[in-house]
Amino acid sequence: MPDVDVCGLVCPEPVLLVKRRIDALGEGAITVLADSEAARENIKRLATGKGWAVRIEEQDDKYLLTLTK
Repeated sequence: MPDVDVCGLVCPEPVLLVKRRIDALGEGAITVLADSEAARENIKRLATGKGWAVRIEEQDDKYLLTLTK
């Protein structure tokens, strides 16, 4: 089960939810489940901009992003 599930949400909600989680955690690992390419790319851009590494796995029609710092 992902730490943050942004499936079905529209911009900017997915990015805001992940940003809150990143800011609260500071470092460690966060898994995010997204169902759109836009959310995937925007979350990736946010995370890398804050110094987090991003790994993306495609699962059926969704994306599992693992953010680590």
